[in-house]
Amino acid sequence: MSRNCRFAVAVHVATLLAITGERPATSDWIAGSVNTNPVVVRRILAALGRAGLVRSQRGISGGSILARPAASITLRDLYRAVADEDAPPPTHNQPPNDACPVGAHIVEILVDVIGRAEAAKEAELAQTSVADVVARIPLCPNQAQESPANAGT
Repeated sequence: MSRNCRFAVAVHVATLLAITGERPATSDWIAGSVNTNPVVVRRILAALGRAGLVRSQRGISGGSILARPAASITLRDLYRAVADEDAPPPTHNQPPNDACPVGAHIVEILVDVIGRAEAAKEAELAQTSVADVVARIPLCPNQAQESPANAGT
């Protein structure tokens, strides 16, 4: 799954968990909303758990909840939680020709530009919390009352 897709799913998951509050949500229930396989959701939940953003409990009454208030979790937190730190900056598939003046310098230039663009994106994501996302979701009156731990897909 691409980094951008993991980020979108992470925001979706965190938003659902914010809406459900202290009621644990199962990966099956979350997967129904995301429209994906529960295994994908469990991988995202594991990454969010490692980052200290989500707490999960196994068992019959298990599920996941946010580990902190939604207002204190930024989209940058989610982005960093699911980022692939080992992924190199997106440049050429093959090393460019060093004998060419462009080929000899283009990767260095692109890495610099992409790094600055990434920093700007993260700075922007830091300005939006999960609570801000929740505030933009038009909820049905009973949607927040559903019990996600026991709800089917």
